[in-house]
Amino acid sequence: MNTLLIEGGARIKGEVTISGNKNAVLPMIAAALLTDEEVVLNNVPDIVDLQVMLEIAAEIGIESSFSNNRLALRAANVRTAAISRESCSRVRTSILFAGPLAVRAGSAELWPPGGDVIGRRRLDGHFYGLNALGIKVACDDTYKFTCPERPRGRELFLDEASVTATEQIMMAAVLADGETIIRNAAAEPHVTDLAELLNRMGARITGMTSNTLTIQGVEKLHGAEHTVVSDHIEAGSFLALGAATGGELVLKGITPRHYWMTRRVFERLGVSMTIDGDRILLPGNQEPHIKSDFGGYTPVISDGPWPQFPSDMMSCAIVAATQSSGSVVFFEKMFESRLYFVDRLISMGANAIVCDPHRVVITGRTQLRGQKLSSPDLRAGMAMIIAAICARGTSEISNCRMVARGYENLTGKLAAIGVRLTEK
Repeated sequence: MNTLLIEGGARIKGEVTISGNKNAVLPMIAAALLTDEEVVLNNVPDIVDLQVMLEIAAEIGIESSFSNNRLALRAANVRTAAISRESCSRVRTSILFAGPLAVRAGSAELWPPGGDVIGRRRLDGHFYGLNALGIKVACDDTYKFTCPERPRGRELFLDEASVTATEQIMMAAVLADGETIIRNAAAEPHVTDLAELLNRMGARITGMTSNTLTIQGVEKLHGAEHTVVSDHIEAGSFLALGAATGGELVLKGITPRHYWMTRRVFERLGVSMTIDGDRILLPGNQEPHIKSDFGGYTPVISDGPWPQFPSDMMSCAIVAATQSSGSVVFFEKMFESRLYFVDRLISMGANAIVCDPHRVVITGRTQLRGQKLSSPDLRAGMAMIIAAICARGTSEISNCRMVARGYENLTGKLAAIGVRLTEK
């Protein structure tokens, strides 16, 4: 999937089964280094980023087999502690091999990671946490991590609730000597799911779903089998698609508590839904109207660390807002380049004012028109696909391989609910 031709205006209706969480399974591949026994993961999405992480794993020496969303991993032997520059540059989560590899092999050497260009993405929390556990960190052209002895548990406080820093420290701390406490830890569903896997492997982690993780170090981990949690960002993307088109959707395989804030945000856009067990029901033919704050003030939708609205959902929610009557401010606090894609929406006819790199005012409802576009990053690419689906005419969206990094069988799922599209 590199270029999509999308004919807008189709009637959207049907069921979508939500795939496994991309951001959960990628660190789990790195976690397989923490044991020489087999780790089996079920409900694994078949996406581009998975294949990239498996190629890095193979470079290190992790054997894998993947079929029918079942991934088996075994790190019986570690061939190298140095990951190539090309491999690191292909995916952001390459950095997550640092802690597990250093603990397992005594050292690790990585190049700066790649990933979406959505603004500065600090690694300070990674270096702070690993260094505090006794893993020496040196940075020049490459990042070098040395672990001459077993990590030492200690109390840590992160200056930001970084998802990947929390995951990095957690994976190193499970085999540390003593207790590690991570304060201001990230608590996103994928962080909790990684902790669940580690506990199945013999780790002793408590405090999941909170911002304080307590990890009692153990001497050894063993193999385990685990089912990856469903992807709340994928589900939120389809909710935005349904909201923007007036579609009727049933999303299956969800975890209800992951959508409390998402539901509140869509309610502000005038879109109702019902969470029923492991399903979300989005009624069709809604006529959304943005709800003002008390006193008639323009509402603000902002992102933040969990359980606030995820930054990864902002792009799709902005498209949904263009199809809701009224005005709303989106405040992207976390990344200074995520809102750049709004210029593409303006070219399609959206009534949007970009105030600065972090804020945009959307006034709807506007009829979007088909355009020739290019996907700049994973989430903006999905947002532009949604915009094309509710636009008048045909849109051509290139660089859609970027979107395939995080959405499994996207064209198949879109076609099944009525989207008229062709792959080029």
